[in-house]
Amino acid sequence: MRNLLVCILLIVPLFTQAQSIDLLIKGGHVFDPKNQIDGVMDVAIANDKILRVAVDIPASEAKKVIDATGLYVCPGLIDIHTHVFVGSKAGKFADGVNSLSPDDFTFRAGITTVVDAGTSGWRNFPQFKAQVIDQSKTRVLAFLNIAGSGMSGDSVQQDIQDMDAEKTAQVIQQYPDVIVGIKIGHYEGKEWTPFDRALSAGNQSGKPLFVECHLPQYSLEDQLNRMRPGDIITHAYEKVSERMSVIDEQGKVRPFVMEAQERGVLFDLGHGGAGFWFSEAMPALEQGLWPNSFGTDLHRFSMNAGMKDMLNVMSKYMSMGMPLEEVLLRASWNPAKSIQREDLGHLSEGAVADVAVLRLREGDFGYVDAGGNRLQGKHKLEAELTIRAGKVVWDLNGIAAQEFKK
Repeated sequence: MRNLLVCILLIVPLFTQAQSIDLLIKGGHVFDPKNQIDGVMDVAIANDKILRVAVDIPASEAKKVIDATGLYVCPGLIDIHTHVFVGSKAGKFADGVNSLSPDDFTFRAGITTVVDAGTSGWRNFPQFKAQVIDQSKTRVLAFLNIAGSGMSGDSVQQDIQDMDAEKTAQVIQQYPDVIVGIKIGHYEGKEWTPFDRALSAGNQSGKPLFVECHLPQYSLEDQLNRMRPGDIITHAYEKVSERMSVIDEQGKVRPFVMEAQERGVLFDLGHGGAGFWFSEAMPALEQGLWPNSFGTDLHRFSMNAGMKDMLNVMSKYMSMGMPLEEVLLRASWNPAKSIQREDLGHLSEGAVADVAVLRLREGDFGYVDAGGNRLQGKHKLEAELTIRAGKVVWDLNGIAAQEFKK
């Protein structure tokens, strides 16, 4: 009897383990830069969390098995530059039609987390949260605009009196898990008060600054000199009249730009409709000024232009010569660190099960920048499957679906 009891006790844990995996992604090339994983492995998911990542986890232990042979399995992608405070106001970004509903564009591109780039400010963030953040399956985080009502129109964004560092910091403290930084941009005056107040809010809240190009009276050098290590400048490779390019007339990265990178200022791509030019990005890449993150600047006017989506941007960089592992790093773990959300962007045991399963297609593809210039490429990334918090939310070819028998 005693031997029988021992046998039962030994069998029960095995039986429990066999029933513990909800979803097993098997045979894919797993890339998880935080945990230094880069090879063919299996990913087990249970209770919406990563259970384990290991070689050859038995399929018999899982309720559902997904064959990822020939595919890349990586943390859910993170886009740190979007405008998703969608609403009904014509011609507006805040509560307007110029922003986009996140779920319509994220999962099909392998994205599980977006950061709204200052579309709301301290006055209207609660509306943004109730109207969009709380209604979305996509994880929506935010940079809070130093302008009190965010991107609600030019007159609002020029009102220094409504740029309140204390109230901005207070709202951040009310929503510390959602607001990841302070955005400054779309100011046309010469006073440094808006920038200084944004920095003050950042210092009070311990959050980074997110600096856009729309500050025409501030020189690029002055902006970078005021930024702290960990602050982020976006639209890093643009060629527009309102901000000096990072590349000089001789095709060299300006020395003060490299100095800013060396002391810890982060460079986000910020493609958008006008924020990315091959003439700036190619020499920057060759000279070591690589983007830290691939923010797309997703909005109504960029999605059908040269940007398209984050995977297109990532594929663009592969065509420019960036290795795949560096591209995936800048789409997952790097942006997670830059927004101080190190609970995201990796496949550690116990982490939320946000996963992108990507196919690397080979062929002849064309990539376009903001100036209408075309670059030929041989590779293109495509989202085969996206998992958000353990649930399949995008399945391009039905690899997680039940086989239909004719």
